[in-house]
Amino acid sequence: MSRKPELKGRAARLARLFPVGRANQAARTPFVLLVVLLLGGGLICLLVLNSALSEGSFRLDDLQKQTKNLTDEEQALQRDIDAYSAPDALQRRARELGMVPGGDPVFLGSDGTVKGVPSTAALRGSPRPPAPEAIGTPSDAPPTALDGSAAQTPPESAPAATAVPTPTPALTPVTTPTTTPGR
Repeated sequence: MSRKPELKGRAARLARLFPVGRANQAARTPFVLLVVLLLGGGLICLLVLNSALSEGSFRLDDLQKQTKNLTDEEQALQRDIDAYSAPDALQRRARELGMVPGGDPVFLGSDGTVKGVPSTAALRGSPRPPAPEAIGTPSDAPPTALDGSAAQTPPESAPAATAVPTPTPALTPVTTPTTTPGR
């Protein structure tokens, strides 16, 4: 039987502060387990949060690239619109469609009088536009070459005695309008 020596004074007071035996270690185990679980859970939460931030950063980068591409495409389309609406491009397209510049304008007064001398549209090397009757029935037109190499029928001139010349419709091939690319 070994008996522990009895402590006196300061040593006795310190010994009372520390519990003796295994019962104290059993109480310490749940606390250590709780601290380890809290630290592990905190690390896992930080990992998940970091992954979510990285995913958001990648998504933001993709959206910025997509925005840049769409902005570039919008600017290219705006340049195309500007090129098609330029006066020289409009004139060229109008000639391709068979349009010619109009003649001198005539104005009607409120009492029905005609002010000005009307003139027909000038043909400047382009085929004459189709008459309204010919547009509705393209099968009535005689077969002609569409490339303009066939001789054009000269327009009939109006008598010099009339004040208002009447245009005579000439049958020309009906051209189909071309569509602009991307529209």
